Amino acid sequence: MKVLKNNQIIKNKSELGLLENKNRLIEASNNEIDVVFSHLNSSIRGIKDEEIVEENRDQYGKNVINKKGSDNVAKRLFRSFFNSFNIILLVLAIISMVIEVILPKPGEKQYATMIIIFTMVLISSLIHFVQEQKSSSSANKLIQIIQTTSLIERNGILQEIPLEEIVVGDIVHLAAGDIIPADVRIIQAKDLFVSQSSLTGESEPIEKYSIIDKKVDYDNVTDRPNLAFMGSNIISGSAKAIVIVTGNGTYIGQVASKVNEKQVPTSFEKGMKKISIMLTIVMAIIIPIVFLIVGFTNKEPKPWINALLFGISIAVGLTPEMLPMIVTSCLSKGAIAMGKKKTIIKNLNSIQNFGAMDILCTDKTGTLTQDEVILERHLDVTGQEDSYVLKYAFLNSYYQTGLKNLLDKSIIKRTLELADDIKELDNLELHFEKVDEIPFDFHRKRMSVLVKSLKNNRIKMITKGAVEEIISVCDKIYLDGKVQKLDKKIIRKVLNKVQEFSEEGMRVIAIASKNDASAVGKFSVADEKNMTLIGYLTFLDPPKDSAEDAIKELHNLGVEVKILTGDNPLVTQAICSKVGIPYEKILLGKDIINMSDDELKIEVENTQIFAKLSPDQKARIITVLRKNGHVVGYMGDGINDAPAMKVADVSISVDTAVDIAKETANIILLEKDLNVLATGIVEGRKTHANINKYVKMTVSSNFGNIISIVIASILLPFLPLLPVQIILLNLIYDLCCGALPWDNVDKNFIKKPKKWEYKSTLRFMLWFGPISTIVDVLTFTLLMYVIIPNMVGSQFKSLSPTAKEEFKMLFWSGWLILSMWTQSLVIHLLRTGNIPLIKSNASTSVIIMTLLGMAIVTAIPYIPKVNTALSLAPLKPIFFAWLAMLVAIYIILVQTTKFIYKKIYHQFL
Repeated sequence: MKVLKNNQIIKNKSELGLLENKNRLIEASNNEIDVVFSHLNSSIRGIKDEEIVEENRDQYGKNVINKKGSDNVAKRLFRSFFNSFNIILLVLAIISMVIEVILPKPGEKQYATMIIIFTMVLISSLIHFVQEQKSSSSANKLIQIIQTTSLIERNGILQEIPLEEIVVGDIVHLAAGDIIPADVRIIQAKDLFVSQSSLTGESEPIEKYSIIDKKVDYDNVTDRPNLAFMGSNIISGSAKAIVIVTGNGTYIGQVASKVNEKQVPTSFEKGMKKISIMLTIVMAIIIPIVFLIVGFTNKEPKPWINALLFGISIAVGLTPEMLPMIVTSCLSKGAIAMGKKKTIIKNLNSIQNFGAMDILCTDKTGTLTQDEVILERHLDVTGQEDSYVLKYAFLNSYYQTGLKNLLDKSIIKRTLELADDIKELDNLELHFEKVDEIPFDFHRKRMSVLVKSLKNNRIKMITKGAVEEIISVCDKIYLDGKVQKLDKKIIRKVLNKVQEFSEEGMRVIAIASKNDASAVGKFSVADEKNMTLIGYLTFLDPPKDSAEDAIKELHNLGVEVKILTGDNPLVTQAICSKVGIPYEKILLGKDIINMSDDELKIEVENTQIFAKLSPDQKARIITVLRKNGHVVGYMGDGINDAPAMKVADVSISVDTAVDIAKETANIILLEKDLNVLATGIVEGRKTHANINKYVKMTVSSNFGNIISIVIASILLPFLPLLPVQIILLNLIYDLCCGALPWDNVDKNFIKKPKKWEYKSTLRFMLWFGPISTIVDVLTFTLLMYVIIPNMVGSQFKSLSPTAKEEFKMLFWSGWLILSMWTQSLVIHLLRTGNIPLIKSNASTSVIIMTLLGMAIVTAIPYIPKVNTALSLAPLKPIFFAWLAMLVAIYIILVQTTKFIYKKIYHQFL
């Protein structure tokens, strides 16, 4: 089913149901309360009987957030053991077990190949399972934040009932400290302030009312003042509300449905999957060819059995079976390094995605800013600092009995700070007492207090609020030490000045006063007229001192920062200007609603600031960016950020975030600082570099060796290497590569983001694999016709059967040693685009491991019993002179190819 709504395709019944729930909330918000009661079979005294309760539950659903797609140990265990590489290896191990263990007679059984392969699978699978087991379900955290019982009214009777028993139409009674149990329409409210910060990202508590201004065009459903939402909490006041939407249909339920969806594959996962497919295709082509060639050309007993075993060893040789170990080691090393930088890595794969990230999306609050409101200036109407303005602002904020928001707190704090230097501000609370007040409300957007001076008993009315609302009740202005009439010209100047402050990212409120207010008991809103405008205050959530430098560092690392916020666009724009985020335009949530994905695909590339966004819009922007080919990171700390974090390649949160954000995040910062992100990006790129080295050099080296073996199988009268020798060579090489996670990384690799591209791996394999083939063909030609004949005194054809066996063992020893030397050297040659040992050195651990690998393989033919078991024989010293020549040829060919490759593709790894 597909339905078009606002240029967006609603794909299924679930999405259509969510849209219907949103529309139901908007209708309930706009309609008179009696109409709402009628629609929901309720009344001011609640639902009348249990029959209607059950009808509403059946029609609208239970008040439970379902946990979709739950995971368990069995599923994680299955995924760990049955990935693409493991399936290939398990099939090969089973075939080897049948041919070498089950079918042969007791004395002829060979266990080595099967044991080595099964061991590789077991180690890599257990590592993967442990990583998966550590992750927990995000949905559990959502349920934990919601209160288990709520006070509801049914048929005029108040009762506490479990949260899940609440139904649409129930009347809920709310008080300070309560968590709202469903999405509700406010019926009655008294000084009701609700914190929606975890839902919308708004830092300040919002006052809620039972009425709504129908002329206002609200950008988001959460902006509506007579609606409150499941999971938000009551800061102060009390209310009576009717339940409109329950369970999965609620605002938080929609977020839960996003979090419970299957994780979107990241850039790293997609890249590894494509590499696996590529290797599988290469094996599917090469192994049948090798099997047929060996089967038809091999003149030894059981040619087809030998051909099958040989094909298995070739498949194992081409499979980078130690990749899980290398990846885990690289990622674990990065996680340890990040841990020292006050960063917790929850998902190891995210380290690599961190390095590949080229766009970071984040909210401004707390990331770019200090996450606190500061009173920046207290000004008279001419824009000059005036302690007289601050004095009256303090009295208003100090004596109001309603919720003291961040603005009030900053006024009080600033006054106390200046009191030591400005005598007029010292101990104001001792010189005045409160007489009466008119609380703030939505329509007036201002609040007033009456205070009496204890010095002369004079009573003064002080009002503060939105600039336009304060000006509307003023007919005079305090200017240059005297009261003057307020005219349109002065009003225009004041509003222009306020606009300037707004464009600088400041929030502005005005202060007015008058002396002739009504007496106590008669003091009312009617007194808010004929007032004198005395000045205004500007507030700012200032940018962090480190933000600008951090933005520059991210830019230098090739990471573009985009701001995705639910906040005011002017404030966001000003903050971005101060921290050095360039922008051409701002895109608002209400504009995105009407955009198709194709239109948004173009807009996201040219826009740096997105404001007034809903959670789904944040997620949609990130999804579109990823479709455009970007690797996207998202940093968030609220419930509203969870959907965006879920679809990002790497999600980042902080330890002070809500539980759902921390559970959804791959990375948790102990400090909300972009400088820490820059450090993480560098570690991520080092991790990517070392994993990339292993994949490319191993695939290319193995590919070259396999092509060599195919050619040798055609030309030689015997197998070029025995299956157990190939697997041994591959195992020792992989153990040498085990040191790569601790390898040094060239600085030029860290400068820009690197993505996983299977085409790049395929290209690298086709360029550098044949180099080892050239040297191998030269090697087995020399071994077959020059080196070994000189050692045994004759060519292979003219030897006796016993001498032929010795010839083959010498040949296998020579090629095994040469292969190990070239494969060890390839680690040093292909780990860098620079000249090894001169411009780029491997780490000590890599040098030691490669030398050790070369020493072990070189020594094996000379170790009694071991060489016999592996069908190897000791070579004469003259062989090593030939070996030195062949190695020199190999080094020259690789370095020459590197130079040409870099010239053509302008990169190396």
